[in-house]
Amino acid sequence: MKNIAIILSGCGNRDGSELQETLSMMLSIDNIGWHYQCFAPEGLFEVVSHLDERNADEDLEEGTLVDTEQRDIFEESARIARGNILPLDQYNPADYDALCLPGGMGAARNLSSYAFDGPRMTVIDSVHDAILETYRAHKPICAECIAPIIVAKVLGRYGVHLTLGHECQASQVVEGFGAVHEVCEPCEVCVDSEHKVITTPAYMVATRISEIFTGSEKLVYELEKMLA
Repeated sequence: MKNIAIILSGCGNRDGSELQETLSMMLSIDNIGWHYQCFAPEGLFEVVSHLDERNADEDLEEGTLVDTEQRDIFEESARIARGNILPLDQYNPADYDALCLPGGMGAARNLSSYAFDGPRMTVIDSVHDAILETYRAHKPICAECIAPIIVAKVLGRYGVHLTLGHECQASQVVEGFGAVHEVCEPCEVCVDSEHKVITTPAYMVATRISEIFTGSEKLVYELEKMLA
């Protein structure tokens, strides 16, 4: 049985981990008999309404409208993990076979500053260290939706290949970090065997939940082959 670490960024696609992407990733891992452990950093974030008519593309292009409520990333992530979650600073690559990051705007707002700073983005220390240490341990890193931009920021200088779906402003940012962006459709997967990075576009281009589950299944299938 393989042991997979999953980094969450809150609960909800507008300001945390995208639920459908996260659950499809968990289900795909569980369906092949593997175990997963959720992690999340601690820290406050500003809550974004899930009832307005703005969409994720507008959020990424223009920044988001937020209200004054603040919540804790770790506590919100625990909702998805049903309470079975550990602080990210307890993550040790030696204890896990791979590291996975589902998407959602939390990746762009809470794990990094991409939603606010664009190409000048930073990645919070605990996420940066988890990705870099996993890479240096020669273990796979998987990411969905907008989360690959975090991988590009940390590992772009190594020339990693990844996808955000179609060409877009975010894909240009990825290439500016030194990564190679590959165009993929919703259910396709980009596999960088040399650097052990696997990515799928998910809701960056998908329009149906079935596409999310298919993409996650293919991602985990490629991970299974990589770890064989």
